[in-house]
Amino acid sequence: MSDLFLGIIAVAVAVMAIVQVAAIVFAARAARSVGDAVSRIERDVQPIVANLKTMSADVARATSSATAQVERLQQTLDVVLGRVDTASARVEQTLQTIQDGILAPARDGFGILQMIKSFFAASRAYGRSRHRPTPAEDEDALFIG
Repeated sequence: MSDLFLGIIAVAVAVMAIVQVAAIVFAARAARSVGDAVSRIERDVQPIVANLKTMSADVARATSSATAQVERLQQTLDVVLGRVDTASARVEQTLQTIQDGILAPARDGFGILQMIKSFFAASRAYGRSRHRPTPAEDEDALFIG
């Protein structure tokens, strides 16, 4: 019986060895397949990475160009706003000069005209107050008839 057990053990060890060799062969093939797949993915991804590098370089150039354009626009706007401020100050100065040179003397002239008008109005009022109506004229004004 011990020979029978030894035979069973020998067969079991042989089966285990065959299973292990088959597992190693299968694992080696799987590793080779994975390696081939990784190589294919690398080859497929390389052009994509190259395109991404090119695109990022283009984006960087476009961004720097846009930044330069914005800076030039800012400078132009600063110049235009400076000129507008200068023109506004000149217009304000011109209006002040007109007001000081024309409107102030016109007001003074209008004041003189008002004074002359008041003088004549006062002269007329004084002339009327000197003329006293006679009692007959006074009675006629009261007559209702």
